[in-house]
Amino acid sequence: MREVAERAGVAMSSVSRVLSEHPDVSEGMRLAVMTAVDELGYRPDLLAQGLRRQRTMSVGFTVSDISNPVLASAVTGAERRLREAGYSLLLTNSEGDPELDAKNIGLLEQRRVDGLILSLAEEHHVATAAALGAVEIPVVLLDRDPTPGLVASRVSFDHRSGMAAATRHLVELGHREVALITGGPRRPARERRLGVEETLAGAANGRCSLFEGEFSIEHGYRAALAILDERRATAVIAGGNVLMQGALRAFHERGVTVGADISFIGCDDVAVAELHSPQIAVVGRDMEALGMSGAELLLDQLAGASGPGELILPTAFVARPSCAPPLA
Repeated sequence: MREVAERAGVAMSSVSRVLSEHPDVSEGMRLAVMTAVDELGYRPDLLAQGLRRQRTMSVGFTVSDISNPVLASAVTGAERRLREAGYSLLLTNSEGDPELDAKNIGLLEQRRVDGLILSLAEEHHVATAAALGAVEIPVVLLDRDPTPGLVASRVSFDHRSGMAAATRHLVELGHREVALITGGPRRPARERRLGVEETLAGAANGRCSLFEGEFSIEHGYRAALAILDERRATAVIAGGNVLMQGALRAFHERGVTVGADISFIGCDDVAVAELHSPQIAVVGRDMEALGMSGAELLLDQLAGASGPGELILPTAFVARPSCAPPLA
């Protein structure tokens, strides 16, 4: 800073005001200082600045599985909004392991992040709940239930309405026996199940066969095989994009033609849904909007909002040729 001040011909206090973006700085002063900064290749010590301000200008993001393209989109949305506000993002990946969620939350706090955005593998896991109970910085949950005692902002999807629209489409085509493959974090799985079951309950002779398990391609695969072995359901709904991938693999292995032998609906408009022949009907959602909204709520808290916020984002059913009337 002394060298910058000497080259710019100003006091060190003036350099400090320019670099801290103090409002009481003339344009000429700012230009002189920043020119000297560029010429000398000076880089401020962000850690020292953070200690002085009691703020690191960084946010931690714990994601359950970064290899899942929809979660990667949420991270992209959050990072873009935080970058606009001058914050950097520290990302941890739990690989679907709730024990890692708990460790990552503690790690990010040790890094002195200003706040947390969480897309947890399992929000009710004991270790995760304990880690969240010790958090003293603002928290935003992405499409998860809050753990007991946690005060946090939340952004969630209206899964129930999208799944209800998908199920109504099947009912209108003539389907009454529908199998639902579900799993994963409790809130999305619960809301998707309710959307299907409530809609079928209102249809004459409607029936939902539920296949619950972990949120994985393998569960989707094995559940679809079990559904085919039962020879009862005329339509299948996969409550998640990885479950959809597993089910499609099972159909392919068994020589089952989607849209002819069985109707099929997935979740999330990922590449496999669009590129499959026929294209797969899906319940879609805007994951970038989820991340951006989560970042916005966190920024509100960091700016001194009076309390946590909550936002519900829509889902939408996209009809495609993977659904057709049941075989006679």
